[in-house]
Amino acid sequence: MNRFGISVELKHVPPLDPEFIPLMRFNRAFLETAKKPVGIAVERADGQMASCRTFIHGTPEMAEADHYYINRLVKTILWMKGGFKVYVSGDEGIAEYLRSIYCAGGGQEFDWDYMASVFEHPFEIVLVDDIPVAKDAPKAMGGHLEGCRIGFDAGGSDRKVSAVIDGETVYSEEVVWFPKVNSDPDYHYDGIVAALKSAAGHMPRVDAVGVSSAGVFINNRTMNASLFLAVPKEIYDEKVKDIYIRAITDTFGDVPYSVINDGDVSALAGAMSLEDSSVLGIAMGTSEAVGYVDEKGRITGWLNELAFVPVDAQPDAMRDEWSGDIGCGVKYFSQDGVIKLAPRAGIELDESASPAEKLKAVQKLMAEDDPRAAKVYESIGVYLGHTLAYYYQLYGCRHVLLLGRVMSGKGGDLILATAQRVLNDEYPEAAAGLKAELPDEKFRRVGQSMAAASLPELKK
Repeated sequence: MNRFGISVELKHVPPLDPEFIPLMRFNRAFLETAKKPVGIAVERADGQMASCRTFIHGTPEMAEADHYYINRLVKTILWMKGGFKVYVSGDEGIAEYLRSIYCAGGGQEFDWDYMASVFEHPFEIVLVDDIPVAKDAPKAMGGHLEGCRIGFDAGGSDRKVSAVIDGETVYSEEVVWFPKVNSDPDYHYDGIVAALKSAAGHMPRVDAVGVSSAGVFINNRTMNASLFLAVPKEIYDEKVKDIYIRAITDTFGDVPYSVINDGDVSALAGAMSLEDSSVLGIAMGTSEAVGYVDEKGRITGWLNELAFVPVDAQPDAMRDEWSGDIGCGVKYFSQDGVIKLAPRAGIELDESASPAEKLKAVQKLMAEDDPRAAKVYESIGVYLGHTLAYYYQLYGCRHVLLLGRVMSGKGGDLILATAQRVLNDEYPEAAAGLKAELPDEKFRRVGQSMAAASLPELKK
């Protein structure tokens, strides 16, 4: 396979997507001949910095390849770690190219606008003599089981809450709600408060509250979250950004609290279950939801939105409707990936069915050992094997927990077995350092809301 004059050879190709080019393999081949040093750094909240030194060719004939490589690299850093200011050293042309795409009307307008909104800062590209050094501010979070705690997990279709006393769940409930279609944020506020009060009624006091929610959270504030999609922009800042903080303090006063992304809470629950750290959790469902707990068991504060990190370098890769970009994880490691591949395997899906129903139809065929369904899951397994090697390069994680509806049943088993085979054959260094696994019963018992309850540290 060849792209921009860069040749990529694979041992394992997805049977239903033979044109697939793993981005990491493209990058490796590109860097074999790239010799001109370039630095890229991305600044995010509180002066934190991602910093990367790499190479380009810097010649007119390889300009297209250089631009593509840098484009995908910057996008990867933005969605893995987040940021609003990109520093470039070593090549003025690269800085100009990035300014031409990260702007209104540019190819990466979506990313430009999203990051500016999340970080409440205009997005900018600056040319510097040398890039700033990397700076992270991970926080020790979770694993605190002492005292009377509430764990709240806000999902798109139901909300879960648990009352936890000294690590024992004494009460939990699930309540159906409809946050995504409600435009009045008081609906969300009242639902959160009702859940908190319900849990509090089963404990003598409330010492701390932890919240797990889909979305991007900075300093406990809701910077972006799909739960509030219907809330008008003009009242979002006033009513939503501090919604969890207000609900907790209005109900319980000055108690410790933490609000973090549900993917990070999943990774934390996995770490508690494994009794180890350095865990990447990947939930394949409606989208690809990811969380990460570092080698010291800390939450990093990175975005970890790997759904929008590029994984496929082929020019005709599937386009994501939300961001408008192609080749990103959301179309490979979600129900959309199954739906994309099913017709290629000769499976006719009911077009009037919902995406979740289409997934169930393929899962049913897989349960019946239909060879067409097996091809679908085998293809996703090949995608995953190549991509896990990339994630290992990015995170250096020791564990990957594979969760979500796509990983359930026989299909999930085949995905994992195929991915492991790709890792063993093509990426022995990743296969040796990384253990990919499905969650065990202990993980399921720990649970999202209990892990959330363990987030805040009690006041001394």
